[in-house]
Amino acid sequence: MRPAPLLITLLILWGLSGFAVLFLDTPSSAWQLAGAALALLALADWLWLRRRPTPLAIREIPEALPLGIERDVQLRLESANGRQRLDVFDLHPGNWPSQGLPQRLTLAAASASTFSYRLRPSERGDAQFAGIQLRLHSPLRLWRQSRMAGASQRVRVYPNFAPLTKFALFSAEQASRLVGAHLKRRRGEGTDFNQMREYRVGDSLRQIDWKATARSRKLISREYQDEKNQQLVMMIDTGRRMLAREDELAHFDHVLNAALVVSYLALRQGDAVGLFATGGDSRWVAPQRGMGAIDTLLRAGYDLQPRAVATDYLAAATELSLRQRRRSLVMLVTNVRDEDIEDLLAAVRLLQKRHLVCVASLREKALDLALEDEVQDLSGAIRAGAVARYLEQRTAAHEALRSHRVMVLDVGSEDLPAALVERYLAFKRDGLL
Repeated sequence: MRPAPLLITLLILWGLSGFAVLFLDTPSSAWQLAGAALALLALADWLWLRRRPTPLAIREIPEALPLGIERDVQLRLESANGRQRLDVFDLHPGNWPSQGLPQRLTLAAASASTFSYRLRPSERGDAQFAGIQLRLHSPLRLWRQSRMAGASQRVRVYPNFAPLTKFALFSAEQASRLVGAHLKRRRGEGTDFNQMREYRVGDSLRQIDWKATARSRKLISREYQDEKNQQLVMMIDTGRRMLAREDELAHFDHVLNAALVVSYLALRQGDAVGLFATGGDSRWVAPQRGMGAIDTLLRAGYDLQPRAVATDYLAAATELSLRQRRRSLVMLVTNVRDEDIEDLLAAVRLLQKRHLVCVASLREKALDLALEDEVQDLSGAIRAGAVARYLEQRTAAHEALRSHRVMVLDVGSEDLPAALVERYLAFKRDGLL
């Protein structure tokens, strides 16, 4: 329990009034009586606050939160008896930005008060809310006391799954366009029968069903769709290449968000999706079908973190080849450097014996910004030259992969979801799997 500013002010004023006793012939008894009265008031106020029960505090927050998305957290305070004035601060994870805290409330007797504040998770994984801190004020505002209320609570911060809830309202093709993927439609192609419909200008003669045409006495075409029940494996680098940060998020967080988007759309297409994380933290989820698989992927990857270790691409490719026997589209998301190219080429060649491989190389936005900066001095020229040299070596590494018939995507974090979705749909459309 601590004295409030009002009590400190009164004590200072009482102490200064002692100069009146010294210099203005004011009776000392009056000064002493004022001090005794102040002491009695402070003691009574202190005893009241000490005996005051702690209000009941309840936090309402979802057990799962998306990374980087603001959410409302609701706090409910209940007072058993007596009027109470207090300040409320929720002990959320300290590095999460928040708005609306602390809050000052006045609780009436046997009443409850509810308010919300905004909170934005900034790190994935398990997070702990330690409790709710209350600062109670005494009736005369002479004392303040800090108390803990409410229970500690654990929440899980997942990759940003907010776009997935929006995609659920649209078809797979419409959702793909929302991501930004540029789709090339080719009517009537595919290997799986979809439906019968009336003939349209542009349909090939091979699509016409002559028996159905004879029965209905009008041209009827067969419409096919891309083959379903194919396999997609998202192979994610969790090594040191993913530690770079951009727009308050690590590259690895952008990779997880993009992987969720392409996985969700692949599941909507009827394919099976798996996850293989390698480098730092390791994780394996065998390909699964059905929209429930997205929950499995979320739970499996929410606590993955990149580590400051070099990724052994060849060892990862060997492990994946042993785990995934069926031919699949393997999308490896990493950041290709020229010093990694020999190991990466060996890994890709091994995977290509059974799988179709696509390498997405995440490009740092800071590099492009460095080249756009105006050079004004020698240090700036050296920096621009070093960046240009690095990008040249990076391009050479990509060309080395392309020379072995590997699809390489050189994209920034903002364009990664659209690029992955577009490439996945292109492989489906071309029937390469």
